[in-house]
Amino acid sequence: MSTAAPTRHRGTPPTMARPDGNRSRRRLPLVSYLSSLSWSSLLYVAPALTFFAVFVLYPIGVSVWYSFYAYDGLTVGTWVGWGNYTAVFTDHQLRAALLHSLLLLIFYAALPVCAGLLLAGAMSRIRVYGLTVFRAVLFLPQILSSVVVAVAWRNLLAEDGPVNAVLRALGLGRFTTSWLGDFDTALPSIGLIGTWVEYGLCMVLFLSGIVAIDRSTYEAARLDGAGPVREFFSITLPALRPQISIALILTVTFALRNFDLIWNTTRGGPGTSTTVPSLYVYQDAFQNRMLGRASALAIVLTVVILVVVLVVQLTLRERDGGPRRSARPGTKGQS
Repeated sequence: MSTAAPTRHRGTPPTMARPDGNRSRRRLPLVSYLSSLSWSSLLYVAPALTFFAVFVLYPIGVSVWYSFYAYDGLTVGTWVGWGNYTAVFTDHQLRAALLHSLLLLIFYAALPVCAGLLLAGAMSRIRVYGLTVFRAVLFLPQILSSVVVAVAWRNLLAEDGPVNAVLRALGLGRFTTSWLGDFDTALPSIGLIGTWVEYGLCMVLFLSGIVAIDRSTYEAARLDGAGPVREFFSITLPALRPQISIALILTVTFALRNFDLIWNTTRGGPGTSTTVPSLYVYQDAFQNRMLGRASALAIVLTVVILVVVLVVQLTLRERDGGPRRSARPGTKGQS
C-alpha cells in the first residue's frame, strides 16, 4: 500500500508554519537583514565610510590609546593606566573649569532657546514688513567666524569701548568696568556673547516648526476664547518639541566644547575665572606637552557631552499619548 507524500498548500512559503501545526525554522533578524542587504549599494557609501573611519574613528581610537600613557609627543610614552583619568577628576582647577562650562549652559543654551521662542512666537503673530531681511539679520551672528565675533566684542567691551561710552552718556558711569578683565564680570560677559551668537539659530529652527503647525488649530483655540499666551503654551510650545530638542543639542554641544570664543577674548583670564575644559585640553596638548592627560580630558569631555545630549533627547522625546489618526479616510480613529 503506497502512502501519498504530504502536500504543501499553494502559496505557503517554506519558512511559514504548516497546517499540521509543526513549527518552522525562523531566521534571526540580523541574518535576515544581512541577506536582504544589497552589498553592491555599499560601494556608493564606501568613500564616505572610509573618510569617516580615517578622520573620525581613527583619531578617537588614538586619543583613547594615548590617554593611558604619560606621553609628550616626542619620547616613548610610559604606561600609567588610569592615572591620567584620576588626575582629571582630582584636579581642583579642572573641576572649577567644568563648573564654568555648566554655568555657561545658562547663557549658551537656556537663554538662546527662550529668546528664540519669544522672537518666533512674536513673528508668527505680528505682520513684519521685510521679514526675510529681518530674519537674516538676526541669524547673521551664527554664520560669522568665532574669531571675528570675539575680536569685535573684545573691542566693544573694552574699558574705553562703545559699551562704557554709552553708559557714561546715559549718566551710568558708575557701572562702567573692564567687562572682560574683571573677575566678577568676565564669565557673564562671555556668556552674553554666546547668547548673541546662538539665539538666531534657535529662532530659525522654531520658525520652521511654527510654519508646519495646522492653522486650523489656532482658529479653533481662538473660537474657544484662548488668548495669545494660552495659544503659545497650549499649541505652539508642545508642537515645537522636536525643534527645541535639536536646538538644545546644538547649543549644549557648543557650550561644552567652546574654545575659540574664550581663547580670543580672555584666554581663560583674568586668572582662571573663564577657563573651561577645552582650554586645558589645548594647553596640556600644545603648551605643556602632556598629550596623555589632554587625551584623557578630551575623552571625559566627550562623554559628558554625550550624556547631556542623551538626557535632552530622553526628556524631550515624543510620547505616543495622543489619539491615533486613521490612515484611511472615512474610518474612525482609535484612542
